[in-house]
Amino acid sequence: MNRLLLAAYPEPYRSRQGEELLACLAEAYPGRSWPPPREVVALARAGVRARARAVVDDTARPWWLDGVHLAALVLAALALVPYLQDVWHWALHIDPGRHAIAFHFSGWYPWAQGPGTRTRLLPYGLLPLVCLVALVRGKPWIALPAAATMIYAGATFTSTTLFGDEGKAGLGYYGLGAPITARDLVLSGTLCTACAVLAACGPGRLRRHSYRWLAPVALAMFMAGGLHIVSLSPVFQRGLFALEVTALIAAWVATAATGDYRWLIPVAAVAFVRIQAIVSRPNGFMQSLPDLVVLLLLIAPLPVLAITAQRRQSQALLE
Repeated sequence: MNRLLLAAYPEPYRSRQGEELLACLAEAYPGRSWPPPREVVALARAGVRARARAVVDDTARPWWLDGVHLAALVLAALALVPYLQDVWHWALHIDPGRHAIAFHFSGWYPWAQGPGTRTRLLPYGLLPLVCLVALVRGKPWIALPAAATMIYAGATFTSTTLFGDEGKAGLGYYGLGAPITARDLVLSGTLCTACAVLAACGPGRLRRHSYRWLAPVALAMFMAGGLHIVSLSPVFQRGLFALEVTALIAAWVATAATGDYRWLIPVAAVAFVRIQAIVSRPNGFMQSLPDLVVLLLLIAPLPVLAITAQRRQSQALLE
């Protein structure tokens, strides 16, 4: 199990010092397959710092382009969240039956038609999934048409039969935010804009991640589809909230270690999309927490990251 901690570190570090780190852990905690929680947190923090420094030291691309790439990845994942169950069922030819909450019909058959629902050929969730996979591999020219189709599907949900109205008339919840459906074009529009910027600014310079980065997405789809855990479920919401908090902490650790502003861009993009949804649809807000508390939680990380980056840069100048 100790080897899982090495995943937090960049590959060059694992190659040079991975075995030494494992030997130190085995010596310090004999007979234990997992160190104490405090040690786990310390190792994970050190790994995030090492990865952040490696990213900043790579000058193959400007920091802002890397930030836009991160923002596009996060927005594609955010758009996919409510449709994890639907895509899983479609891919494995599963009819969820009564588990298809907020969907009239989520079966995979193109000719299947639920009560009061038009036939659909594809699940809407395939679009953000294609976009996410393409962005992970650094191919924005593939992600851009998928994001543009998301805009088309949301704008024509009352007339198109390609996706029917599955998952677009239904609710899609995002952690603490308001429900965002495909009809809300701010999310898909922001994602499409980010993909267009990436495609126009030299896609060959983008960072290409391994397909292993998609393992958490596959796991989330299995949990949502196999266990019938939908985005309306409190378990789903708590898990998503914990994931968001972890991501924000990682962004803060990386910013504090490097003084770089690139991690501020995805945080700002998500905050913009979520705040817009709350402001435009106040009656659709989840009411999991008071409105003001949620808005503060969405806005507060922005000045915190900006101040952290500025202070780290000032310290670097003094040194």
